[in-house]
Amino acid sequence: MSSQWAVVVSGGVVVVYGAFSRRLSTTVISGPLVFMLCGLAVGPLGLDLLDRAKDPEVTRTLLEGALVLVLFTDAAAIRARDLRREIFLPLRLLVVGLPATMALGWLAAWPLLPGLSVWELALVGIILAPTDAALGQQAVSNERVPALIRGGLSVESGLNDGLALPFFVLALAAAGEGHGHPGVVETFLRALLLSGAIGLAAGWAGASVLRRSAARGWSGTEWWPFLALAVPVVAYALCVVVEGSGFIGAWVGGLAFGIRLRRAPADGGMGAGRPDDPGRSTRFTERLGLLLASLGFLVFGAVILGPALQHLSWRVVVYAVVSLTVIRMLPVALALIGTGLRPASVAYLGWFGPRGLASLVFGLLAFEEHLAGVALLSDVVAVTVSLSVLLHGASAPFLGDRYGDWFASALRAEPDLRENALTVGDRPDTRAAGRARRKPST
Repeated sequence: MSSQWAVVVSGGVVVVYGAFSRRLSTTVISGPLVFMLCGLAVGPLGLDLLDRAKDPEVTRTLLEGALVLVLFTDAAAIRARDLRREIFLPLRLLVVGLPATMALGWLAAWPLLPGLSVWELALVGIILAPTDAALGQQAVSNERVPALIRGGLSVESGLNDGLALPFFVLALAAAGEGHGHPGVVETFLRALLLSGAIGLAAGWAGASVLRRSAARGWSGTEWWPFLALAVPVVAYALCVVVEGSGFIGAWVGGLAFGIRLRRAPADGGMGAGRPDDPGRSTRFTERLGLLLASLGFLVFGAVILGPALQHLSWRVVVYAVVSLTVIRMLPVALALIGTGLRPASVAYLGWFGPRGLASLVFGLLAFEEHLAGVALLSDVVAVTVSLSVLLHGASAPFLGDRYGDWFASALRAEPDLRENALTVGDRPDTRAAGRARRKPST
């Protein structure tokens, strides 16, 4: 009976938040915060309607399903021209900042989280490295923030969870090796090479079928979104069948899907409805991912965060704070040396590295491997993500406006400001910012 009431409460939260989402989007009350707090209320600390022991598959299904769809749509939305234009910012954040964040997170965990093995410590750093722009959506949707900065944060968020996946699966394999888990070599072959190939084939084939059927008038526009949705589902399922990584398959599939649609020739006969923009074809998938992610934060609050709060330690809290500040901001500052960006911009980019859905799912996968230090690892992830939901969501409106004020003032004094490198007509694709507005934080 408690599960049925949990469904009723979850549906009610979706209805109420949906009714006020636009009003709340300009306040410090973000979507993930609302759903997370409601999750705490229906979990063991509150009404006890949801519990990991009672409903073990609910958490996994929601969080993994949401991440698969988000990985696919984020990757499909990335345009090559956005990476080429002012490439220094996303390139430095991803190639220098992301690995440095993982490494620093690993080193910082060593003295603060005793009892974890070397590879479990590495998992902590890797799990908490990917960012989720949706948790601080006004940081990337505020039009007063320079387009270069907003675009850099959006591209970073869209790619870093997928780029972190290989590091995660290899570290997880190394942590579990010798305890009945696949070794690093087998994981590399199955999870990276084979899953990547499956994702590439699924994404390319799905986009080709969509484009050709639309060009010849074989399919109705109402079915295009379902065809796009089937691509990550099929890629994920095939990777699971071969014991690979469904997430890598979905992410690579999204990249291939987007590239194939954009590179296809503009065939005649499709008119304005042609699906050459992946955003049109993946909009349903994106919105379904939004719903699952929202409910995922509710389940997170109930079955993961609630139990973690019952046995907090100062070490866990300190690491969470360090992870959101030093471990993120120092690598970003290192990555941006020599770019010409002002300290205010570097600080803004460094602070808005919220941890969200990817960290939750990676933490859940590590938890299910039954590693020796999995309880401590799970607590660290839960507390870090919850603090990020609170701090980044609450600070985004205020800091976005303050940074916008600084930029306007600095631009008047120095028109050639590096932050103003992208003109109004040469801005990066803003679909990622729009997607952030439609994610749970809107």
